Amino acid sequence: MISLSLAKSIRHDLPMEQVIDIPQQDRWQICYRLRDLKIDCDCPEDGSLRVLANCARDVLLIYSAVRPFIAPRRELLDWLERCWDNDSDGYRETSV
Repeated sequence: MISLSLAKSIRHDLPMEQVIDIPQQDRWQICYRLRDLKIDCDCPEDGSLRVLANCARDVLLIYSAVRPFIAPRRELLDWLERCWDNDSDGYRETSV
């Protein structure tokens, strides 16, 4: 389980918490990645992963770090294929 605590909610006066189920064996890998991204997080003994998001940027980084662990494989493959398609559309081979 991951618990996201947002420092400011949409109303800016109440903290907001989001709980997401993730495999317990993946929590340390996610935690280390979030720490690399300078996002406050902790793995307490209860098996959860607690993360503090201070701004919208943090939420986006948390999403990108957690998504590979919770998204279905097919969704990740579709996303990767779309990235490749978009990249190849912009690629122009030039001769020297």
